Amino acid sequence: MQKFDNTLRKFAGYLRLWAEGPRWTSADRCRERAGSAYRPYGDRMAREVWADGAAYEAYVGRWSRLVAAEFLAGLELPPGLRWLDVGCGTGALTSTVLARTEPARVDGVDPSEGFVAHARTRVDDPRVVFHVGDARSLPLPDAAVDVVVSGLALNFVPDPARAVAEFARVVAPGGVAAAYVWDYADGMVLMRHFWDAATARDPAAVELDEGRRYPLCQPEPLRALWAGAGFRDVSVRPVEVPTVFADFADYWTPFLGGQGSAPGYVSSLAEPDRAELRELLRVRVPTGPDGAIRLSARAWAVRGTAPTPRS
Repeated sequence: MQKFDNTLRKFAGYLRLWAEGPRWTSADRCRERAGSAYRPYGDRMAREVWADGAAYEAYVGRWSRLVAAEFLAGLELPPGLRWLDVGCGTGALTSTVLARTEPARVDGVDPSEGFVAHARTRVDDPRVVFHVGDARSLPLPDAAVDVVVSGLALNFVPDPARAVAEFARVVAPGGVAAAYVWDYADGMVLMRHFWDAATARDPAAVELDEGRRYPLCQPEPLRALWAGAGFRDVSVRPVEVPTVFADFADYWTPFLGGQGSAPGYVSSLAEPDRAELRELLRVRVPTGPDGAIRLSARAWAVRGTAPTPRS
């Protein structure tokens, strides 16, 4: 009976997390949400993992930097522009903008104080200013920048249309607004293996699968979002990067960091269940003769141009 009660409580937690949907909130609210969903397993999820920049870097930060470079290469913008990075996180896209585009200035905005603090330690450049702020109410005046970008963040905003309307407000006429999000449903192979294994042993885990929770992360919803904000010449393209793991430990260990839905799920498991999931993944994930795991990750990138006033 105790085991059955635990299962019911865990499933109720999953349903609460699904009902709330993805949120763009402060680190405290994220911790509260994760903690409430997983509290049947104690307070392991209540620690400050949603603001932990180091945990994010180990989990998906290394791939964030690869996809940022490919995304910027496709924009083909000239040097000397004013940039805004919305949802700058630990600074992956901001640092790539500095390295690749010779900007005049870059502002980075993120709601997480922990992520912003981490970004400030990693990006030391007088052209950069980081702000703790909300995508739905950006701390910049109208027409303040030439380019607005957002990397792997829009799916966490509870009202993405409001955020993209803010992009349109702060970008100058004729400027560019562009963003990219992981294709969780079909293109994020490292996550697809994880959730397929998790749901094979625990069907309730399907409610935490980002492929189900983030319908925005597909071409048509992104295109509609940009068009709805008034941007012109809207286009969407795939951006794909290799995700190579040295061995199974390199693949599995980041899931122990508690950062994000999958690591949060792993943290909620009792040790025997965690070990069972680990061994199931070890069997399922394709491994080369040298022990390496060679996968790929795809993001969808959307771009539009701000209209210019008619003379």
